[in-house]
Formats: sequence, structure tokens, C-alpha cells
Amino acid sequence: MNVPDLRQYGPQREEDPAAFEGEQVQGLRAQFYHRDESGRTASAGRYWLADRQLLMAWGYTDEVHCRFHAVCDEAGRWGEPVAGCPRVELLREGGAVVGLLVADGRGAWIGGTAQPAAV
Repeated sequence: MNVPDLRQYGPQREEDPAAFEGEQVQGLRAQFYHRDESGRTASAGRYWLADRQLLMAWGYTDEVHCRFHAVCDEAGRWGEPVAGCPRVELLREGGAVVGLLVADGRGAWIGGTAQPAAV
């Protein structure tokens, strides 16, 4: 299985900055896509942290959770798709969410902050 080919989907919306797990994340941008699949709406979301592609998650809009997700490594290669929603850790500075980490299919954490932390 590969990540979805977004050329086969239509753009649905964009968030900049985007929220993850209900909290707005500084430097996170997301694009969401839809397409019809036999009367169901397939959905895919692609996330960037700063200018780096980080995560894609996909499934169907009538399902509560993601069917699959994949993490993009620092070299820009998609990892193997993993069933279910991604494991995510939000990074906080004070009360603000300043970044996030996503577990790849091997258990390594990818991501960080969009900007250096204040000194």
C-alpha cells in the first residue's frame, strides 16, 4: 500500500495555522482533500510543519478515526503506511503549542517546532 495520490482527489479546505487534536499548532499547515468512492467520501489530509512535509492521514469522512497514516522522513520519503491514527505528542512552550512530534512506523519521533524556542 502507498500513500494516496492526491491528484485523484479534489481540494476541500486548507488550514494555516492548523489544529491537531483540537489545538492550534504554531507553524503547522494542513490541506484536506475529498473524492467520491462508490457513494462514500474518501478523505486525505496532508500536514507540513514549517516548510517540511510531515504527515498524511486518510480514510472516510463517515468514520471517526483515520484508516491509515504515513510519516515523511527528513529526506522527504514517505514511510510505510500504518493502520489507524498517528501517535502524536504536542510540544508546548508556556501555554502555547509550538510544535509536534509524530511516531513513524518504526517508533522514531519525527517533527519538532516550526521556530526555535525563545531563550
